[in-house]
Formats: sequence, C-alpha cells, structure tokens
Amino acid sequence: MKKRVLVLGAGFGGLELCTMLSESFGNAIEVTLIDKSDAFTFGYSKLDVMFGRATLDAVKVPYKKFLKPGVRFLQETISSIDPLTRRVTTDHGTHEADFLVVALGADYDFDATPGMRETTEFYTVAGAERLGKILPTFTKGRVLIGVCGAPFKCPPAPSEAALMMHDYLTNRGIRSACEITLILPLETPVPPSPETSRALLAAFAERNITFVADREVRSIDNQRRFVTIDDGREFPFDLFLGVPVNRAPKILETSGMTEDGYVPVKPKTLETRFPDVYAVGDCARQGTRKAGVFAEGAARAVATSLIARLRNNEIPVTHKGTGSCYIEFGAGRIGRVDVDFFSNPDGPTGTYHEPSVALRADKEHFGSSRRARWFGI
Repeated sequence: MKKRVLVLGAGFGGLELCTMLSESFGNAIEVTLIDKSDAFTFGYSKLDVMFGRATLDAVKVPYKKFLKPGVRFLQETISSIDPLTRRVTTDHGTHEADFLVVALGADYDFDATPGMRETTEFYTVAGAERLGKILPTFTKGRVLIGVCGAPFKCPPAPSEAALMMHDYLTNRGIRSACEITLILPLETPVPPSPETSRALLAAFAERNITFVADREVRSIDNQRRFVTIDDGREFPFDLFLGVPVNRAPKILETSGMTEDGYVPVKPKTLETRFPDVYAVGDCARQGTRKAGVFAEGAARAVATSLIARLRNNEIPVTHKGTGSCYIEFGAGRIGRVDVDFFSNPDGPTGTYHEPSVALRADKEHFGSSRRARWFGI
C-alpha cells in the first residue's frame, strides 16, 4: 500500500514540500495538498497591487497549474484536525495520512485590536486591493503605517511600505503636503542585521519619515482618526495602513496543537509533539522570522527527512534557518539581507547588501524561479 502524505496549506512551505516529494517518488506515494484558496500570491506582490504597479489578476497563480506526479491538489476548507490519528476533515470529506505536515501560515486577528476590522490594512490581498483604489484619491494629510503586534509576517514590509509611499506621493507631486509615520513593535527595522536597520533608518531620515520604534498599535478610532499605541500616546491619521495581529489559524488551536498562539516544533526537525506530524512556516514556532523564504527552507528540511524515512535511510537534520529577504528602498533600488538564525549561539545574524537596481533582477528571479518550479510557468 502506498504511503500517504497529507499537506495542509499551499504557500511557500506546502508547494516546496510537495514538489520535492514528487521529484523523489512520483506516483510511488500519495501526496495530498489542501488549501481553501484557488490561487497562490507572493506576499510582496501585495505592495505592487496597493501602489498600482500590478493588477491582482497579474500576480495570482491558479493552483490548477500546480501539476506534479503523485500529488493531488484539493481546494477544500478544513473543519477539524486530529493530530493523534492524523485525520483531517474538510467541507468535502475526511482524509487520513501516514504523515501530516501543517503549513497553514498565519491568520489575521482583526478583533484583537479595537477598530482594526473597520479600517484599512495592506497585509491581505483584499486589503491591498482596496487601498489601491483609495490611494489615487488621497491628496494631502497624515499617512500612518501601524503594526498591531509581534511577531508578524515579513518584518521588512512595513518599512518598505513607508519608503514606497514616499516615492508614490513624490511622483504625484503631493509629498510636501503629506506626513508619513511608521509605528513598529521592534527596536529596529530588521533586528538580526544592525547594518540593514541603520540603512533603513538613514533612508527614513532622508525622506522625513517618522519612525516610532518598539511600540504597537492598541486601538484605532476611525471616527476621530486617531490610533492609540501601547504607551498611551495618540497619533492622528488621514490614511491608515494597518498590519493586524498575526496568529496561527484557529483550527490549530481547537485541534490542541498550539501553545501561546503557535504550534511548537523542534526547530531543527520541525517535528511536533504528535508522532509523524510536522509543522512549518508562519503557523509554527520554528526558530525563524515569519516569511515565505523561511517556510520554504523548513519545508525542504521536512521533505528531506520524509524522503529518508520512506527509503529507510538515516534521517538527516537539514533545517538551517537561513534565508534572504529583499527590501524595497524606493527609487527603483532594492536591498537584500541574508539572515542566519541558528549558526551563531549568541543569536541571529544578518548580512546586508546595499540597495541597487541590479538587485531588482535578483528579486524578480526569486519569483520567476519559483513560479517555474512550482507551476511550470
């Protein structure tokens, strides 16, 4: 009887895991990939949609193009997970597996911050698309970019939004009539890399962007147009770009898999406390920041482990906790930070690459290579 691998979530982690298993076994095993959505979108594309650089249709990749031997994709909504029996129930039926990999990402808890549900945000595809329609009507006033809690997906993204907002307003000739403020629940924009943080802080200063460090938005008063942060201060706004509180999907909490909001795993192997159940990416406490490239790296480690187990070979430990993040600095220039979370016993380290037009080609290759690998386009 063929071994069955069930993968929940078709983001960076789920797509890479299934691709590696298909490459190794083809139809010799049964791999099922479940996601409630019908298409994949790179996280950084939401900024392109918001600022009018791309349409939503242009950045979406339909899952029907994910065609791999031995893998079936099912667009279904999960209603329950039993990690002890590795049984998953969806709106279409029940699935059982020999190995279960949870890669469901993080959800947004709009109700955790009063006023968040009624305001504007740019971390969902729908939110970015909505702001893309609002921005052309904005002509003057205070732009406030505020994060409602940590950890949150893609830590550089709010900084990118601030710098791209500066360019956007400048190109429209209204920057002098606007203020930009960024509120971030981190001491520096990119904590693992002091050099990257210094560069971003210098870019903020040069562009007259106010940076409020180590603070989070606690409430939004959409009628008065004020946010209150965790030290009690109030900040007025005319346009708010919010980042909601992140949390593991509630289905993982009801399944008994989470502790303090996320799924605990062994960082080097991504194993949960349940036999033959793994968790990768933003839903897990995997020892890295929450970003697609780190979910992908964790998925590679789990795939390598599963391949060894299915072949009765010695199981290697391959989760390196490394990855690169591209950062939009504006004016067509992109920087990069290479982060290593595990090698240094004193904590994460980051290597900074100065912004350049040439690095834009690197970022574009990052996206195109994965579209080709996962979707064949």
